[in-house]
Amino acid sequence: MQRAALLDAARSLLSEGGTEALTFPALAERTGLARSSVYEYFRSRAAVVEELCEVDFPLWAAEVEAVMAVADSPEGKVEAYVRQQLALVGDRRHRAVVAISASELDAGAREKIRAAHGGLATMIVEALDALGHTQPRLAAMLLQGVVDAAVRRIELGAAEDPESITEAAVAMVLRGVRG
Repeated sequence: MQRAALLDAARSLLSEGGTEALTFPALAERTGLARSSVYEYFRSRAAVVEELCEVDFPLWAAEVEAVMAVADSPEGKVEAYVRQQLALVGDRRHRAVVAISASELDAGAREKIRAAHGGLATMIVEALDALGHTQPRLAAMLLQGVVDAAVRRIELGAAEDPESITEAAVAMVLRGVRG
């Protein structure tokens, strides 16, 4: 239960203040634990980040996959893939992963984040193959790049509203996947 409380506190800190806010003293304060007790659960900030990715990313990916499953065409799956990811930008789990993706982490934590994103992109490979792409894995990674750029734009609080960014990303991706 303490570990779950620490992860929840970490999500809140990341959502509220980005990676700078994720400190062991702040985790201790949020959970009512002594700072030394936090070290009993996690050896470093990177360890907190790694566990957040292991716990939260599969849940988030399952939400994207569920929306894709109800789409009735390959293009519908592509659109659902993009829209759901951008809809989740405000979700605390997603905000935490976005915040930590930009931080200075050790190689192990960065690799876990890259692997999680790679796993997400593989969800769309079948739809891209059905659309006739000769290199559907490459197309999936490029498509994810558009999604990632839109996520960053939304996170930055760009001049455009999130709905406009989503519509632009969907239009760009659908035009691109049609070839």
